[in-house]
Amino acid sequence: MKIEGRNAVAEAIKAGTTIDRLIVEKGLKDASANKIIDAAKSRGIKIFFRDKIALDRESVTNRHQGFIAEVTDFKYSELSDILDLAKEKGEEPFIILLDGVEDPHNLGSILRVAECAGCHGVVIPRHRAVSVNETVIKVSSGASSHILVAKVTNINDAIDELKTHGVWVYAADMTGDNLYQAKLTGAIAFVIGGEGSGIKKLTLSKCDAKLAIPMKGKVNSLNASVATGVVVFEYLRQNANM
Repeated sequence: MKIEGRNAVAEAIKAGTTIDRLIVEKGLKDASANKIIDAAKSRGIKIFFRDKIALDRESVTNRHQGFIAEVTDFKYSELSDILDLAKEKGEEPFIILLDGVEDPHNLGSILRVAECAGCHGVVIPRHRAVSVNETVIKVSSGASSHILVAKVTNINDAIDELKTHGVWVYAADMTGDNLYQAKLTGAIAFVIGGEGSGIKKLTLSKCDAKLAIPMKGKVNSLNASVATGVVVFEYLRQNANM
């Protein structure tokens, strides 16, 4: 797998990601480039300087910005790891579950939102959904190196397990109650549906409640990553003084 772009590569180095080799465009001498190179050298990462045309050939995203890091496949976590992280921090679990998100740009943006919001982790299904790939890592701007991602066989089983740990599970769904009238405190997981199909019927039935984002426009739905941002930052707003 390849991590491309300055932010993504810098964050991977900072997070201690195992990097097999780092390919850097020849001639880069700006402060940002030097900082990344110095950080890589300090970790003993093998650096190979190549012409831009060579990086263009290697690039998957076509937006390498002069840096491509080759790493082992993304390391997924278990749902228990996410719960353990919350416990270690002395915090109530704060989790995002994705039901069939297939667009890597959406997943990358969601990981970025989740990391910025301080979520303990993101849960994705093993089948019929996008995995963490080069595009996801690039779009996440380095967040993928700092957020736990659990890949589960069945989202519904994950919801059942979360409930045994006292986590309230809310579905972001347009047929639900007004998000801004809901009391969002304590251990919470938000379920976000995939593009087009939304949250599956059985999964909706597993949730404790459905919450809708009020909208005034003629379009009645939001992009999955935008919807994620709205619900998680409403949770943060309500818990700002806790």
